[in-house]
Amino acid sequence: MKIINYGIIGCGMMGQEHLRNIALLEGARVAAIFEPDEIMAKAAKAIAPDARLCASLEELLSLDDLDCLLVASPNHCHVDAFAQIAKTRPLPLLIEKPLYTDPVDIARVEAIAGSYPAPIWVAMEYRYMPPVQILIDQVQKATGGVKMLTIREHRFPFLPKVGDWNRFNRNTGGTLVEKCCHFFDLMRLILASDPVRISASAGQEVNHLGERYEGQAPDVWDTGYVMVDFANGARAMLELCMYAEGSRYQEEISAVGPNGKIEALVPGPGRFWPTHLGAPPVAQVIVSPRHPKGPQAVDIPVDPTLLEAGDHNGSTFYQHIRFLDLVRNGGVPAVSVSDGAWAVRMGLAAQTAARAHRVVATF
Repeated sequence: MKIINYGIIGCGMMGQEHLRNIALLEGARVAAIFEPDEIMAKAAKAIAPDARLCASLEELLSLDDLDCLLVASPNHCHVDAFAQIAKTRPLPLLIEKPLYTDPVDIARVEAIAGSYPAPIWVAMEYRYMPPVQILIDQVQKATGGVKMLTIREHRFPFLPKVGDWNRFNRNTGGTLVEKCCHFFDLMRLILASDPVRISASAGQEVNHLGERYEGQAPDVWDTGYVMVDFANGARAMLELCMYAEGSRYQEEISAVGPNGKIEALVPGPGRFWPTHLGAPPVAQVIVSPRHPKGPQAVDIPVDPTLLEAGDHNGSTFYQHIRFLDLVRNGGVPAVSVSDGAWAVRMGLAAQTAARAHRVVATF
């Protein structure tokens, strides 16, 4: 079996999660890393000791033995990295969400993608959480066609990042882009439809209020409700709270239709679970038919090795399994540039709706 060599651009917290998961793949290795922060570069080298540390993106792209690339740099760096890769070395690409952060960049992204000669896969890890995968697979049968979809995330605040980039909307795209593009992607996937209207109420209520970075106050939101009407008549709601890390489950997804309801309950990172409470909770899927009544709950355990490798309930590993198969055998990315762009577009529309106190119906 040919070993597939990855080149990694950006090895902060999420990039290091990718490194740990690539190390678990059969027939894959990290061959090269570009990470400009010295501390993060040393941490990445400790995870992937055989990888070559590159001083620049240009150096990494010049290496002959690379088979694919992964972009996991800060959000606002994605588009420039994408453009340089397309110009210099357009290999199969896994690019972290959000695909872009500024609405003016969508034309540039679409133009680059339109002539890119290799597959581009936008990293949407939440699709590959095992309980979410089961919900996606079973949702039509369980509901008879979803009419209402609710996604709740009650979680911990944004963690510290290099240069505190994630404290400011200008870098993240805003919380409803940075954090919630995953959920807007899931809405489109589960409902098999596109949005037609978005309304929202959101703001910064608890987190980071007393922080200052070079005299500037963080402006990322920590609270939000988003309502979405879809072209097929379905409705969806997102509830986000980023000061609820005491919750048993971090994500709760509920889909309801004329036949019944299906739910996926996903715990947060095990490293944050208080040890005095015993073992961390296990993910569940619950199916609640209308006839005959009676909820059926099934635990969905995840390999402890995968839980140790990242904070996303094993999903990063399962995403890489699929991406690696694409690199080896060709095919169509499961998460396209269009999917990634829609997720950002919805997040930006939700932020506009919340700021302007109006419904947004233009995408």
